[in-house]
Amino acid sequence: MKKKFNWVIKSKHILVIMILICISLMALAATVNLPVGPVKNVIGYAIIPFQNGINSIGKALDGATAGLQSKQQLVEENQQLQEKVNQLTEQNSQLTQDLDELDRLQELYSLDQQYSEYDKVAAQVIAMDDENWFSTFTINRGTDNGVQVDCNVIAGGGLVGIVTEVGNNWATVRSIIDDSSNVSAMTVSTSDRCIVAGDLRLINEGKLQFIHLKDDEDRIQEGEKIVTSDVSEKFLPGILIGYVSEVEEDPNNLTKTGTLTPVVDFEHIREVLVIKELKQQKGDS
Repeated sequence: MKKKFNWVIKSKHILVIMILICISLMALAATVNLPVGPVKNVIGYAIIPFQNGINSIGKALDGATAGLQSKQQLVEENQQLQEKVNQLTEQNSQLTQDLDELDRLQELYSLDQQYSEYDKVAAQVIAMDDENWFSTFTINRGTDNGVQVDCNVIAGGGLVGIVTEVGNNWATVRSIIDDSSNVSAMTVSTSDRCIVAGDLRLINEGKLQFIHLKDDEDRIQEGEKIVTSDVSEKFLPGILIGYVSEVEEDPNNLTKTGTLTPVVDFEHIREVLVIKELKQQKGDS
């Protein structure tokens, strides 16, 4: 059997053949004086389609190259803009932190002026025992700074708590919201005494409890100021604790119980002031 050969002519071969035919026709026209017009027409029909195709390919390649360059330029510009956005975001975050710190320091300064009769030292909170509330926490000041056990601690406009342990450069503070805390307090308008008792369950509602309030004439109303009393064993007198929010009669009909809204935000304590003077020293003087 005879083998069949499949001839495949590629386009580049066709182009070469057409060019050779054109050259041959041009040479033939020059030697035998054939009319130039017909030869040009033949050449035009043979060459022009290929030339148009090549021109189209060239334009497409130029367009693709320009598109790639434009895309690369956009990518670079986008990266530069993103870096600028990141830089501005970081600067804005830092500015917000600085403003927040300035507000807290101004509040601390105002509190320092409010209780200017006491010698105080500022401290930062460096650790806390509870995950949500500052019931007990550690500050970065200790005996080296004049801090002692039973020193009163204030922040945010009023009483935070009392120092229970102290080291050279640290101290532990038990706040008045702790379950073991009891503060002898009194109303500002009538000087009626009561006990402000810590209750971590109640502080979830943003409140503290007061008990054993004697108010025979029913003069204590919502909004009444509660401060530390003169007869408190460890707390200096007149430090603001909070404002009465509810009052109710006890079953014995002799005393009243209620709740107050503390002036200190016990969820966000950052800095405090420690009063160096002890209540015992105040009494002795």
